[in-house]
Amino acid sequence: MKIEPEWEYVSDTVMGGVSEGGMQQEMYRGRMATVLRGAVSLENNGGFVQIAFDLRPDGTGFNASDWDGIELINCGNHELYDIRLRTDQLSRPWQSFRTDFTAASEWRTERIPFAAFVSHKTDAIFDPSQLRRIGVLAIGRAFQAELAVAGICLYRD
Repeated sequence: MKIEPEWEYVSDTVMGGVSEGGMQQEMYRGRMATVLRGAVSLENNGGFVQIAFDLRPDGTGFNASDWDGIELINCGNHELYDIRLRTDQLSRPWQSFRTDFTAASEWRTERIPFAAFVSHKTDAIFDPSQLRRIGVLAIGRAFQAELAVAGICLYRD
């Protein structure tokens, strides 16, 4: 299922961090993409820049149980990035289901099965029938982020 996300940029400044960055739509290595760039800083208990979107405009859960995972068409700077899912099961902003991937310097389609996502700061087990939000983050260490996303969808094997 193709998704046409309305990406939004969020950084650690929402909690006092000092990471700087932004996102924009641009031609990136021959493809139109949403590009996340930023300087991730660990100062002031910070450490992330991200682009994220809700699956539904009202922020409610979406039943993704007919699909097996997320397909991400991406390109970047050979750095490690996180992809994080939020569901209606989670009540705190620091809770998520997460995994990581490396953004290669050439365009690549990354298939990430729901089974690869690990619970973080929650005892909940990921339930795709309650999927609400998807985020892609540069996080956890000081580095220059550059990640382009040309497409995202839910896939079935």
